[in-house]
Amino acid sequence: MNIAICDDDKKLLKDFRHLIEIHMDLTGINYHITEFTSGEELLEYKNKKDIHLLFLDIKMGSVDGMETARQLRKSGKKMLIIFVTAYPDFVFQGYEVQAFHYILKPYRETKIKEVLDRAISELDIRKEHSLVIQQRSGILCINTQKVTYFKSDKRNIFAVSTEGTDIFYGKLNDVETKMPPCYQRIHNRYLINLNYVSEIGSNYCICHDEKLPVSRTYRHELAMAFAKMMLQ
Repeated sequence: MNIAICDDDKKLLKDFRHLIEIHMDLTGINYHITEFTSGEELLEYKNKKDIHLLFLDIKMGSVDGMETARQLRKSGKKMLIIFVTAYPDFVFQGYEVQAFHYILKPYRETKIKEVLDRAISELDIRKEHSLVIQQRSGILCINTQKVTYFKSDKRNIFAVSTEGTDIFYGKLNDVETKMPPCYQRIHNRYLINLNYVSEIGSNYCICHDEKLPVSRTYRHELAMAFAKMMLQ
């Protein structure tokens, strides 16, 4: 799980991180924490889409927490946002950015544990439609409902989705075993999501407006799988 904390008070940020680490260590879940001291720094972070859980202070510098959350949602980021604030009035603005929860300052350790447990439970539900990849930099969580196809290039796997492309190290055969029934192998290097297929030719298919090769080995299986899906 990739966790981010954004607070312009470095002491509070350090203390808050320590409390999160205490509880996460007890869960046995692999996690990685990234710290930010401003909304601007968070918005400029290149791996924002890998964040699963964000603890966000509201009262910060020129870009406050609420505006930071608006920008994250505007760019399509789906992480759980938990506001940490000393101002309860902001609670009523949270619906605008689909805030998951609030922690009011001064916070109690038990409250942080409670919110973390709820967030972990929520993220676990989301895993039903996710491929979770452990990497050196942290955990990559891919929404398999939005992936149009996987492509293998040597030992690199490209997960092409409606939101962009993620790259990770692995084998396409291993990915295939973890996919739901809507996925079909069409080539040694390609695994497609049938939900995005609009046309099948003799040696190709159109998947989300991209023309992909279909090898002779998988041609019949693809036709049968596509017909079965269309008749459901």
